[in-house]
Amino acid sequence: MEVNEKCDVYSFGVLTLEVIMGQHPGDLISSLSSSSSSSSSSNGHAILLKDVWDQRLPPPTNQVEEQVVVAAKLAFACLHANPMSRPTMQQVAWKLSKTRPSLPIEFHLITLGELLDTNCFTS
Repeated sequence: MEVNEKCDVYSFGVLTLEVIMGQHPGDLISSLSSSSSSSSSSNGHAILLKDVWDQRLPPPTNQVEEQVVVAAKLAFACLHANPMSRPTMQQVAWKLSKTRPSLPIEFHLITLGELLDTNCFTS
């Protein structure tokens, strides 16, 4: 295994999900990667973000919801199976500092599949 910035960005993704979930996301990562590689309907992608949210924390509200969604989306981009498809930490930092419009749908309706958007870093 070659150690480079793509390993660092992967670690950032794992740590970010660990903070959101309140536990190591290993099983979730495995579940999502196996469901995305199968040709059948992906059950892991139908999981709601609110259902993996650390239950010891109060539900996020308003602007915090938007920040959680952006952080989760970035985390999943950092966990892409192909290291060359992962963003750089510079792209991650830029995306985190960018102002965003409000969420197009309510937080409690967002699925993990919607966060796996491959166009996360376009435009």
